[in-house]
Amino acid sequence: MRRLRACLGAAAAVTLAAAGTTALVAGSASGAAGALDNRWYAAAPYLMPLDNDPPDPAAIMDATGLKAFQLAFVLAPNGGGCTPTWGGTSPVSSDTAVQSVISTIRAKGGDVSVSIGGYGGTKLGQACADASSTAAAYQQVITKYGLHAIDFDLEEPEYENTAAIRNEIGAAKILQQNNPGLYVSVTTAGTADGTGWFGKQMLLEAKSQGFTPNNFSIMPFDGGFNGAASQTAALTNFNSVLQSTFGWDQATAYAHEGFSGMNGRSDTGEYFSQADFQTVLDYATSHHMDRFTFWSLNRDRQCSPVDNGGRTSGTCSGVAQNSWDFAKYSMKFAGVTPPTGTPTPTPTPTPTPTSCKAAWSASSVYTAGNEVSYGKHNWKAKWWTQNETPGASEWGPWQDEGAC
Repeated sequence: MRRLRACLGAAAAVTLAAAGTTALVAGSASGAAGALDNRWYAAAPYLMPLDNDPPDPAAIMDATGLKAFQLAFVLAPNGGGCTPTWGGTSPVSSDTAVQSVISTIRAKGGDVSVSIGGYGGTKLGQACADASSTAAAYQQVITKYGLHAIDFDLEEPEYENTAAIRNEIGAAKILQQNNPGLYVSVTTAGTADGTGWFGKQMLLEAKSQGFTPNNFSIMPFDGGFNGAASQTAALTNFNSVLQSTFGWDQATAYAHEGFSGMNGRSDTGEYFSQADFQTVLDYATSHHMDRFTFWSLNRDRQCSPVDNGGRTSGTCSGVAQNSWDFAKYSMKFAGVTPPTGTPTPTPTPTPTPTSCKAAWSASSVYTAGNEVSYGKHNWKAKWWTQNETPGASEWGPWQDEGAC
């Protein structure tokens, strides 16, 4: 990711020629706050504002001093079409809920980036006809929220689709050209070699289009990683990939490189502790990397019990911690000393279980809002689903509502 640190300039209207529409430069939308220093966007941890028991960003800001949040995820509509939605279900055009979250953050002197894509769901690059229409859809998000930063999270299953990746990279280039000063990150899967075949193909697509974002970030988890040493090795290897792909020297490659981790227990049962985060942070800062972020603030709190029954949760980390422990590493990357907290994690009280809903049935059809019980937990459907087991995937159709 690029190493520009200057605050973004004042916005002005420009013509989005490639999309055939009039665009607003990031920050010019009504009610938009001034941009933060780019280092804050580089340090912004992910937050799902509508799912996974969203924490109050104002409380996190008060507790840690954090100023920037990476809101996730913008997708194509579940029913089809080339218009932006939150999670495939909530149209950006009529959104008030996320807008309220953003207003709260900005009122306290903070700001947000918006992440598009993620794991699962239909991406706009898959649904839109070409790069111009994809860019036009994303421009609606930038304009509505007056964004100064945006993240392209290109992973399963989209990054296996050559046409979709061409649309996404092309759209990113258009947005970068038509929104001067926009901080653009591109996030993709990490492997021991840095990134896999599809990740390398994505980099080649960017090279072929002459597109250079502020950074390319990898996610070194869910791939047989074991603590910080394996992650820093992957970052070293990814640096070599960036050098060979773009013809950069080592320092330039690091200046366009980022890390996106997962705090606590990963989807595949890997564990990343606070000590691991500190080690990777030291690596990132000593090599002058451009980005250090993690998934997610929704998970930056302790489960009850701590091991969470041996499964990964979207609402807690699965390791012993105080609330917002991992956010403090984002603070350090941004160059701010976090407040001193209690050194020993405070155990989370075991809540009194609520009554269980009707048992989940593999043969039944459930729609958004339907509630069931499974595995001694209650679950709420995020969208239409049938024969998808609750808790089988953090990114699946079921939201964990706690023990019952």
